[in-house]
Amino acid sequence: MNPTLRQMRAFVAVAKTGNFTLAAQNLHVTQSALSGLIKELEQTLEAKVIDRSTRRITLTDIGKELYPLFSQMIDDLDGALANVADHTSLKKGIVRIAAPQLLSCTLLPEAIAAYRARHPDIEVRLKDTAVEGVIARVLSGEADLGIGPEREPAPPLDARPLFEMPFALVFPKDHELERQARVTWQDVARFPLISLQGQFTERLLDEVQGALREAPLKPANEVTFMTTALAMAAAGLGVTVCMPYAAPLVTLYGLVMRPLEEPVLSRRFFTYTRQGRSLSPAAESFMAFLDEFARRANS
Repeated sequence: MNPTLRQMRAFVAVAKTGNFTLAAQNLHVTQSALSGLIKELEQTLEAKVIDRSTRRITLTDIGKELYPLFSQMIDDLDGALANVADHTSLKKGIVRIAAPQLLSCTLLPEAIAAYRARHPDIEVRLKDTAVEGVIARVLSGEADLGIGPEREPAPPLDARPLFEMPFALVFPKDHELERQARVTWQDVARFPLISLQGQFTERLLDEVQGALREAPLKPANEVTFMTTALAMAAAGLGVTVCMPYAAPLVTLYGLVMRPLEEPVLSRRFFTYTRQGRSLSPAAESFMAFLDEFARRANS
């Protein structure tokens, strides 16, 4: 026995209204089509579910048993379909993002606010973490997507390019470097360097080593968060290197940011998601929006 959804809807409509005319109107079908669906249901069940006379409609004993069951099944299904529709139309949904602390306190709050203005019913949750923790949060499923710099070897995730930026040097106001028309990596080597721990600095040192053979670059302090490096630079403890998207925070700390040359080095940032796992409509929507937002921010 395999009654169809259309047959069950027809039966429930007749049982609710007690009238074929009203039931047909509610279902937007003709009375003959409705009668056909009831007949098909009875043939499928091999049992009568409705007794119909010229004056009234009554449910048979089997019909009385089936009515609450079919009605609940249809209500549950309609509720589930309405929920899916809310998600696909972005009237409901949650996006969980993992991002490094510096991105989380500069570029991303602006992006999230702009996205929420467009999709106010979507909840966006930001998890700020150390750079090395972004990948772990995505792999564990704690975050739907992660945003961070390129990693070698490549993590077992799908990576979508987001933006690329050159390194900049940050130092206090009235520093002797402020009087120079341009600053180079050779200049960086003259002052205590406050850098980030981990692969970020390791890769950077490898890339500049060839250009600084006479005065190799060696960090004086390695910290976990860029805000710590900025605070130390503001206290006159050295200079630091970061991405231009940190400009609002650099200004907040009363520091100066200048592009670094000889050589010009850059970092690529990606959006990371789990391989073989489909994103929710809300997460897909936010990723597309973030691509657009990053392009505008870098233009």
